[in-house]
Amino acid sequence: MAIPDWPESERPREKLLKNGAAHLSDAELLAIFLRTGMAGKSAVDLARELLTCFNGLTGLFAADQTAFCELRGIGPAKYAQLQAVLEMARRALEEKIKSVDALNSPRSVRDYLRLSLQGKKYEIFVGIFLDAQNRTIAAEELFRGTLTHTSVYPREVVKRALHHNAAAIIFAHNHPSGIAEPSHADELLTQSLKQALGLVEVKVLDHFIVGGGTAMSFAERGLI
Repeated sequence: MAIPDWPESERPREKLLKNGAAHLSDAELLAIFLRTGMAGKSAVDLARELLTCFNGLTGLFAADQTAFCELRGIGPAKYAQLQAVLEMARRALEEKIKSVDALNSPRSVRDYLRLSLQGKKYEIFVGIFLDAQNRTIAAEELFRGTLTHTSVYPREVVKRALHHNAAAIIFAHNHPSGIAEPSHADELLTQSLKQALGLVEVKVLDHFIVGGGTAMSFAERGLI
């Protein structure tokens, strides 16, 4: 049965307008984005199929164009629309963390990092450069690696911190394996960066590891 033939109280768009987006399931939210289904499938049916195929929203957001468009009923136009939505959300979060004290808004920082790094198939190491009031000056991808490793050079990080005239920095990298736990190498790297930046009076406030839908904080673990 097509969605317009459903009872009004069960239609995703009407439910959202009446109760708010938080009351909808992942499939219902995705159905609103898709707008239409295909022969024999409503938009909700198609949304459920996408979520099953990619193991949820995280996998769907990380899918490349080829994988996304392999599913019947989905094409490049929908892929482009999805990427545009994700990029707008990322930019909105970046604007938010630039306007607030990063230490007093840890959720905003976590949300930004998860959206930026979650689901990537290779390791990415980023830095969020802060001023003396802990407001974000810039967020940059500093290094990019492979599935399991990224080479990080403290000297280059110090150069970027001086370039931005930063007073502090928050680091983050992803674990494509999905396990957001620090390795011994991660801990050693964090201490090495802390020592190098300390020589130019730049504080390392935190280091997040993103994976499996979470962002683990070194500061909260007492590892900084």
